[in-house]
Amino acid sequence: MIYDIRHVTTYEYENPVSFARCTLRLEPRSGGDQDLISHDVEIHPRPAERNVRRDFFGTLTESVVIEAAHRNLRIDSRSRVSVSRQPPARDAASPPWETIRDVAFEATSLGPSSPVGYVFASPLVPVLRPVSAYAAESFPPGAGVLKGAVDLMHRIRNQFRYDPKATVISTPLNEVFDKRHGVCQDFAHVMIAGLRGLGLPAAYVSGYLRTAPPPGQPRLQGADATHAWVSLWCGAELGWIDFDPTNDLLVANDHIVLAVGRDFSDVSPVDGVIVGSPKQKLGVAVDVLQVE
Repeated sequence: MIYDIRHVTTYEYENPVSFARCTLRLEPRSGGDQDLISHDVEIHPRPAERNVRRDFFGTLTESVVIEAAHRNLRIDSRSRVSVSRQPPARDAASPPWETIRDVAFEATSLGPSSPVGYVFASPLVPVLRPVSAYAAESFPPGAGVLKGAVDLMHRIRNQFRYDPKATVISTPLNEVFDKRHGVCQDFAHVMIAGLRGLGLPAAYVSGYLRTAPPPGQPRLQGADATHAWVSLWCGAELGWIDFDPTNDLLVANDHIVLAVGRDFSDVSPVDGVIVGSPKQKLGVAVDVLQVE
């Protein structure tokens, strides 16, 4: 499938901003089951500097400096991506989760795809005993790692309520877990915390969802903005498999990967600092259209 993606971020400031430095992670990933065909970002006002690099996780990261005084900032990202992804069946056989835990800790590589980098706590995902105990209910002794992750994903989908007004990105994980309300970022963080609490390597994935579903299929939660889900290392043979706890889905062709990291702090599409205004209004609009 081929998708056209438009992701527009706008900032309106109460007072003029004299200087801004932004970090952009807006180029979709390319490789394996997803190929980037084209990508472009327009920024207004025009930046004085634009520098591009790849971060540790392989995400294209652009540093932007704006020196012209402004009260509005607009970042317009447009991409075309081809996706061909076939997830395993929900009941497919997989190694026992204890085996995956042990092998992950024995990994000798420290590269971005090595599982050992995703088994420890990260800035937004502490390992919490209640969350670990919650996840453990899905992983009885000897259970296949895939079966356990599918069950955990299913329980989060059914026991947590999708509520865009319940949290912000800085809401602590323990508060999200106690209230059982939140959005896709929260559900991904909860699932990752639970998996890591069992010693399983889990990564945070940001991306997009198809805006308009195929005829007769329900619209997915989170399709109007960037989405978030979980990638779990299931051993050398199966590799990394993606789970969407917001929609109780093994990730297939409705999802487009933008960036991968330990948690949201590694993959935020736009962040940075400004000088000159105490208040701002943020707007984000995302549209994902299938063209082939």
